[in-house]
Amino acid sequence: MLRFLTAGESHGKSLVAILDGLPAGVPIKPEAIDAEMKRRQFGYGRGPRMKLESDHVDILSGLRRGITLGSPVALEILNKDFSIDRLPIVTQPRPGHADLTGAMKYDHRDIRNVLERASARETAARVAVGAICKQLLSQLGIELASHIMAIGSTRAKPVSKLSIQQLRKKADGSPVRCLDPQATKQMMREIDACLKRGDTLGGIFEVIAGGVPLGLGSHVQYDRRLDAILAHAIMSIHAVKAVEVGDGVLAASLPGSQVQDEIFYSKARGFHRSSNRSGGFEGGMTTGQPIIVRGFLKPLSTLRKPLRSVEINTKKAVVATVERSDVCTVPAAGVIGEAMVAFELAKAVLEKFGGDSLRELKRNVDGYLRHLKQF
Repeated sequence: MLRFLTAGESHGKSLVAILDGLPAGVPIKPEAIDAEMKRRQFGYGRGPRMKLESDHVDILSGLRRGITLGSPVALEILNKDFSIDRLPIVTQPRPGHADLTGAMKYDHRDIRNVLERASARETAARVAVGAICKQLLSQLGIELASHIMAIGSTRAKPVSKLSIQQLRKKADGSPVRCLDPQATKQMMREIDACLKRGDTLGGIFEVIAGGVPLGLGSHVQYDRRLDAILAHAIMSIHAVKAVEVGDGVLAASLPGSQVQDEIFYSKARGFHRSSNRSGGFEGGMTTGQPIIVRGFLKPLSTLRKPLRSVEINTKKAVVATVERSDVCTVPAAGVIGEAMVAFELAKAVLEKFGGDSLRELKRNVDGYLRHLKQF
């Protein structure tokens, strides 16, 4: 089974990830991993840390001459501001952060013991893991991209249909990774206004995966439904408070005749649909259409003009502590969302098709796809 763990603190020596269960024989390009790290650090509204740090991933194990061995892949990302033991004690929790709840749960009188690990800095390790999973998926013709649908009160207009490569290129060419040029300008204005007020902004990102074969996931048990698994993965990203698959929110207000994706058949195409309101899922299984999943982020918890709080020792009214932070991380969250979807898709592929090597995996996938054409 494909799995990963991360370790490390925001101002610790490094972040570490171990990815276990990759098949042997997968070619891995380190420069492609670092390119994903750069995408995570990009975006209008990011703080000074993104200028300070240019993340680089060291691959410590699991590869030889650029090819996976089938053994665990260990990754390390050094923090350039390693200062965790010199930083001051924190006793003024931030509303909306893990600060107070984590301190009470783990019996800490220094909130820094919580916030260092609860920081979204941890997602750098996830992006590194996702970058490797993307390279596995690309061997099977599965590609991913993301874009920003909303920041604050500004929502992007839908764009004409783009390929995964076109969508990714256009999104990464925008300062906020938005496909709508007019919305991009308004989003940047909202971010600027928020910065002046000492406030923060949330928003919506969308991840799209193309080339996914029909039949990943299963309807037979709740924990095997792949759309539910992806919802869990997206919800695990810092500040995400809601997840949508396909037109899930809109569908709740429409009659069934305007929601379901009708089924057609032709000799040339086989079974197919003319719409994808379901976001690529039926009964927790992939339909062969593009997967569409969205994450909704609340505004970040660290405000430059802090909210009211209580000092944990004296119990006196104070304002919350102010840690170095961003005004808006929605553009980066889309990249993190890609990484989490990539991991879960790679895991689902390996669970269905097996294979201790890439060659074996490809044989299994090819045989299954031939079966589907004959159905």
